[in-house]
Amino acid sequence: MRTNIKKLVFVTVGLLAFTKIGFCQGFINLDFESARIIPIVGGPNYPYDIATSNAVPAWTVLIGGNPISQITYNDPALGSTFVTLWATNGAQISGNYSVLLQGGLTASSASISQTGLVPVSAQSLLFYGAGNSPTTPVIEVSLGGQNLPLMVISNALNYTVYGADISAFAGQIKALTFSALEASNGYNDWNIDNIQFSSTPVPEPSGLVLAALGSLFLGFRRWRNSSR
Repeated sequence: MRTNIKKLVFVTVGLLAFTKIGFCQGFINLDFESARIIPIVGGPNYPYDIATSNAVPAWTVLIGGNPISQITYNDPALGSTFVTLWATNGAQISGNYSVLLQGGLTASSASISQTGLVPVSAQSLLFYGAGNSPTTPVIEVSLGGQNLPLMVISNALNYTVYGADISAFAGQIKALTFSALEASNGYNDWNIDNIQFSSTPVPEPSGLVLAALGSLFLGFRRWRNSSR
C-alpha cells in the first residue's frame, strides 16, 4: 500500500512539473513587431501616449523597478528615466519598431521584462543594441535575476550585436530583463531590437580574436595579389 502511495505521489509531482512547463509559453515579441499604435485620448502627451500592453505586448515596462501602464512612441524624454517605442520613423534599428530605454536622472533604471520558458536548446542570447551617452553607455541584461556578462559579437552601421552565454538556464522558466541604468551625466540611452535565443554558443574571446586576425590576413593577401 505504501509503495502504491509513493508511486502515486511521484507521478502526481511529475505531472505537475510537466504541466507547469508545458503551459508556460516561450518568450514572444522579441523583435517588438507586435506593437499596436493606439493613442490614449486625453493623455498628457497625446497623441503619443499608448498603453504598455499595446506598445510592447508580453513585456512589462518598469521605471525604477515599478511597472507603468503607458509609454510613448516617437516621443523620448529629455533627461528623465523613461521608455519609448521607436515606431516607423527611421530611428528604429530594424523592422517597424524598436525600444528605447532611457536611463535618466529621475529613477534608478528604465527596464523591460518578460517571464517565459528558455528554449531547451538555447546556448546563447543575442540582441541588437545601440547606446548613446556622453560617457560609456551601460546596459544591464539579466536572466532569472542574474546579470549576464555581455560580449560584442559584431558591429553594423547603426547597432552592435551583443551576446551572452545562457546555457545554464536552458529549459527553465526565467524573467528576462533589459535595463538602462541611471546616468549621473544626464542620460544613458539604449535602443534595442531583435532579441534572439540561439542554439549556437557565444564565441570565446580568443575565437573572436583569431577570426579577426584571419580576416586581416586574408585582406592582406588580397591586397598583395592586387598590387602585383
